[in-house]
Amino acid sequence: MYEDFLKEAENFIFVENEPEPADIIFVPGNGYPQMAERAAVLYKEGYAPYILPSGRYSITNGKFAGVLAKGEKYNGDYDTEWEFLADVLIKNGVPKQAVLKEDRATYTYENAIFSRQVTDRMGLQVRKAILCCKSYHARRALMYYQRLFPEAEILVCPSCTDSISKNNWKDTEKGIDEVTGEITRIIKQFSLMMK
Repeated sequence: MYEDFLKEAENFIFVENEPEPADIIFVPGNGYPQMAERAAVLYKEGYAPYILPSGRYSITNGKFAGVLAKGEKYNGDYDTEWEFLADVLIKNGVPKQAVLKEDRATYTYENAIFSRQVTDRMGLQVRKAILCCKSYHARRALMYYQRLFPEAEILVCPSCTDSISKNNWKDTEKGIDEVTGEITRIIKQFSLMMK
């Protein structure tokens, strides 16, 4: 039973879909380049005409926390998560005109809220979207974007940024803390959304 519970938990948290042609690719704000790099690959493979990175900085830090991986390649002076993610996209071959802008969000739910405002202002009807996020952040990010885009099918194409994956999260204290922390945040935040 214990192993069954762990399997259910990881299947719940680590959402992943095969990419399909979509109207847009969303990248929630963060300091890791891997999600934007994945979005750039999907863009260049023709999966969507736009990418919308989102984010100012974490509300808990009050400023952009900095580049958390591959700093030698992405070494700009970034004030916001959006500036960083846009630079990653452009350095990976995405033309500037395909990179949309949302630079106000300070947490994941705001990423979704403000991204919806951007697509509404553009008049872009999102029927299908790809969400490029951190692997163990997938369920919570999907929950928020699905809430703001209820008419859309959202496909999650995550990236493993800090060596925590569906296959190994149980092997380290950090992995256990991150994944169980996500479960806790989902429960608390979902209850607030329902009220």
